[in-house]
Amino acid sequence: MTILHAIILGIIQGVAEFLPISSSGHLVITPYILNWSYQGLDFDIALHLGTIIAVIAYFWSDWIKIIGNAINLDSKSQPDFDKLIRVASDKKQKTEYPHNLFWIIIFASIPAAIAGYFLENLAEHALRNPLLIAIFLAVFALLLWLAESVGNNTTKIKDIGYAKGFIVGVAQAIALFPGVSRSGVTTTAGLFLNLNRSDATKFSFLLATPAILGAFLVSLKNYSAVQIDLAFFIAVATSAIFGFLAIKYLLNFLEKHGFLPFVIYRLAVAAVVIGIYFLR
Repeated sequence: MTILHAIILGIIQGVAEFLPISSSGHLVITPYILNWSYQGLDFDIALHLGTIIAVIAYFWSDWIKIIGNAINLDSKSQPDFDKLIRVASDKKQKTEYPHNLFWIIIFASIPAAIAGYFLENLAEHALRNPLLIAIFLAVFALLLWLAESVGNNTTKIKDIGYAKGFIVGVAQAIALFPGVSRSGVTTTAGLFLNLNRSDATKFSFLLATPAILGAFLVSLKNYSAVQIDLAFFIAVATSAIFGFLAIKYLLNFLEKHGFLPFVIYRLAVAAVVIGIYFLR
């Protein structure tokens, strides 16, 4: 893998992980379209180290509050945690979290963990077919459009609860299929559950944190020191930078424009991939 390839793949992972367009799908179809060598599922997962850094860097104050609530479930006020997050909170739109959100996230992460354990080999081989990815891009684009059309946007993240959180968690397990999009399918589920766009997206990002971290840690067993070279570090760093920027600007973008531009993009990419597949 050249440095240029590493940078491009890092940008794709960083941006596509948090936009509802499927990072895993793009990491497969980009080499397919450009006739590059596909680096494999382990490399794709390793790139998630960058997006882990991005999501923790952006939501560190939120995680301090969420974990603090989990430790002090009966506490109505947590001045020590408030001091730690005051500076960061002033720069972002404040969100009211339920005191048990940490446990909701852990509970909702179970379906993805089970799916990843039992379907790892399937994800490695059969599911990484460009035509199948294109179909998933198109189908779940239409589901995202439908969810935004029928959802009433009345529920906030503070009202999510274990049942709704688990439903979103089941949706996250489906993201094992490249082309589905982790952020896309979990946001779609949130919208169907009547979460507003901002809170559905934010819960999607928070829920992704343990899932991405877990997948990365599991993938380490398949890596050797030889594979961790300069190109690898450049790809991870690029993924972290562009992942942070994607989170930062996506939340503001959604407030004004919604998900329709991403629906159109997914359908367009699906059409291109299908065209190339049958013309080659």
